Amino acid sequence: MTRVIFMGTPDYAGSILEALIEADDIEVVAVYTQPDKPVGRKAVLTPPVVKVLAEKAHIPVKQPTRLRDEEVVNELQTIRCDLIIVAAYGQILPKAVLEHAPCINLHASILPQYRGASPIQQSLLNNDSQSGVTAMWMDEGLDTGAIIKIETLEIGADEMVESLYGRLTEAAVHLTLEVIRHWDRRSAIQQNNAEATHCKKILKSDGLIDFSDAREIYNRYRAFTPWPGIFTVSGLKIKKMLLEEESSVGEAGIIARIDKESVLVQCTKGSLRIFRVQAPSKQETLVVDYLNGKRIGCGNPLV
Repeated sequence: MTRVIFMGTPDYAGSILEALIEADDIEVVAVYTQPDKPVGRKAVLTPPVVKVLAEKAHIPVKQPTRLRDEEVVNELQTIRCDLIIVAAYGQILPKAVLEHAPCINLHASILPQYRGASPIQQSLLNNDSQSGVTAMWMDEGLDTGAIIKIETLEIGADEMVESLYGRLTEAAVHLTLEVIRHWDRRSAIQQNNAEATHCKKILKSDGLIDFSDAREIYNRYRAFTPWPGIFTVSGLKIKKMLLEEESSVGEAGIIARIDKESVLVQCTKGSLRIFRVQAPSKQETLVVDYLNGKRIGCGNPLV
């Protein structure tokens, strides 16, 4: 029986934890996750999905604000385990924790590509054809540890972040169980730091578009739907769209054609077919209905 401390926070981590709990040859002896956070307009204090799953399975849950605090580290060091499994935890593990037991991280990219906070979104922003999950031994760097194994998958041309997130989660679950059962530090491969790329935490402002490049906007739509979404400077949210083509040249944001259920919007480079929008403080609607309400026609700016 392999004794495991699990560290993680979002749904991605929750799916991995669920598989560990169900495994007959793995015992999750403790779970570390982020503190409960206020959610929604009413700011209801809400626990991470990982906490909910752990409590249901009667596993001790720890939610330190700072994992590196001395009291937190001392308590963790009293928990006997064979491995520490980390998946989107959201905190840096201090050296004392890394030395307590071998630590395996499941990172949703093909390392050393996209070290950092938003690898799934970054793969869509860059219009990659392939993504994956990397299992690695953790060290004191950010996603710099030696690679145990990589599970790869193809990205669909129009795939959205929620779909890719779901498929990468399935891959991560399978990979986690495999490496726990068959890990061997001698076969790990050191990352080539010269090939490393990084990605940052996503901000709401990243969703602002200006109709300059149709492909770039469409990639943002794929990466940022549902959050932070994509929106114009006027606050109009683009809720459903497709990339029409990438080569035409024209005036940014001008309506080129109005069809029954969509409009063709010209970009400086390329064009977009938009189906649904949402104006500030309004309900989501068909873009054609939005244009009718605003009395906007062909040849005019969308906003």
